[in-house]
Amino acid sequence: MVLVGSHGEKDGLNDDAVLDYRGNPVDKSKTGGWLAAGLILGCELSERICVMGISMNLVPYLVGDLHISAAKSATMVTNFMGTLNLLGLLGGFLADAKLSRYVTVAISAAITSLGVILLTVATTIPSMRPPPCDEYRRQHHECIEANGRQLALLYVALYTIALGCGGIKSNVSSFGSDQFDVTDPKEENAMIFFISRFYFGISIGSLFGVIVLVYIQDNIGRGLGYGISAATMVIALAVLLCGTPWYRFKRPQGSPLTILWRVLFLALKKRNQSYPSHPSLLNDYENRRVPYTKRFKCLDKAAVLDDDCAANTNKNKPCVVSTVTQVEEVKMVLKLLPIWSTCILFWTIYSQMNTFTIHQATAMHRTVGSFVIPAGSFSAFLVITILLFTSLNEKVFVPLARKLTHNVQGITCLQRIGIGLILSMAAMVGAAIVEKERRQRAIQKEIKQSAFWLFIQFFLVGCGEAFAYVGQLEFFIREAPDRMKSMSTGLFLSTISMGFFVSSLLVYIVDHATKKSWLRTNLNKGKLNNFYWLLAALGFINLLVFLILASRHEYRTHLPIKPESREEELKSLNNEMIEDVEKKASIQSLKNIEP
Repeated sequence: MVLVGSHGEKDGLNDDAVLDYRGNPVDKSKTGGWLAAGLILGCELSERICVMGISMNLVPYLVGDLHISAAKSATMVTNFMGTLNLLGLLGGFLADAKLSRYVTVAISAAITSLGVILLTVATTIPSMRPPPCDEYRRQHHECIEANGRQLALLYVALYTIALGCGGIKSNVSSFGSDQFDVTDPKEENAMIFFISRFYFGISIGSLFGVIVLVYIQDNIGRGLGYGISAATMVIALAVLLCGTPWYRFKRPQGSPLTILWRVLFLALKKRNQSYPSHPSLLNDYENRRVPYTKRFKCLDKAAVLDDDCAANTNKNKPCVVSTVTQVEEVKMVLKLLPIWSTCILFWTIYSQMNTFTIHQATAMHRTVGSFVIPAGSFSAFLVITILLFTSLNEKVFVPLARKLTHNVQGITCLQRIGIGLILSMAAMVGAAIVEKERRQRAIQKEIKQSAFWLFIQFFLVGCGEAFAYVGQLEFFIREAPDRMKSMSTGLFLSTISMGFFVSSLLVYIVDHATKKSWLRTNLNKGKLNNFYWLLAALGFINLLVFLILASRHEYRTHLPIKPESREEELKSLNNEMIEDVEKKASIQSLKNIEP
């Protein structure tokens, strides 16, 4: 068996060739499609089971068993989730530059398995926890907090998991989309459907994590709950490896970061060079793989053929001059950044579902009959809402939007993101109102409000995620350069990462600015509702910025290019100039006509 590698090329195959596991051109009838994509999806399904089973129930463990304050516990969870998604950039870089998506996913799944096993050990050994604390001492803040030695193994386990999951998340969707040929209309439609099904599938894993695993962790033992998570990841890795003969592979084409910094460096170095009379005079224009665009025109100077690279021997030296294709790929990445920046706050709001909302549930009435629902299991409302609205998107909203907009997509990826931002903002308004009512009832009437009121914020954030996640994933995959798909997915994951880190930063700022009066372990003595109002206000400002940037975004042209000869390009340019002159002359003659 010969897996495709960066140095295992065969004669006659270009860098963009799609190959089988032996390194030969693929037989589309025997590789790729839904079978291959489904086997790949198993790794992301298991990753979701692990992450959701951990993150959604970690705050109650940190507060209740390790006696860490609510604000500090929330920061620990958001830092873990932020690092996990940030490491998606590293996973994407390694896949695109050297390892390939397949190898990166396989290695990352093994690392994740190791991390969950370590977490099982860290939460099972009694010496890894401080002495138990009764309710009286808890109310008077007299509990002994876990020390550094007890937290050491927990941190090692969590960040090993973060390393592995980052590599999985940044490559699974891209590797899955590689199993479909976008030049074939039928397979392109299947790929679009796969992206939607991809999110539906991993939401099933999330539901299993927050209902089954959280219950096992709270009522039977955390060791067993995390052990099940480790077993699912090992099984997913075995399934991924067994499916190798059916996959389609693309070679890693070198570090995309090298292309980025090289184009930027050459554009700066040649900033005093004059632009050529026409873009067709730029280096390697005839062989460009993407359409030429006029946005960020200053970067075109990286492809200017000056005296230093006039000789043919220098045209192919990347340190001397870039190609038009490379310049356009950098432009594509830069076009993603404005939208990227406005997606961060959505995930800042989402992160509250993992932290303070779960902590709210611990202070509310959670009993149904004689059964006490674990606080972490209330996040099932979030996942069920995501599943519901993902299905409604496909069956109701998208078909209806197609009829109204006459667009095959129904609504564009940016419109999906916008809807998600609106719903997340509304969720924080609802959360603030619910928390204020909960606190007043607890203080004045000394009764606990039903935790089912949390359904409001879970529902609105879940609806928002159903739109925003799919919209962002589609935006970053479709708008990115082909050779940077994994890096682009990592860029998308970095918005989630930055959202969690921004949440940690906001908690730190608010905690110090309010002298710990808003965010307290005892919610009845704090003002969590004010924190939610702050997030709603920031969400509104962010939405306005997003609408401005989205209205200016130009979608990537995906049609294949048939480069014209330089003579045809110049002839086309002359015709455009003649038409422009005639148009101006016509306008001037109309102005001279008296009414």
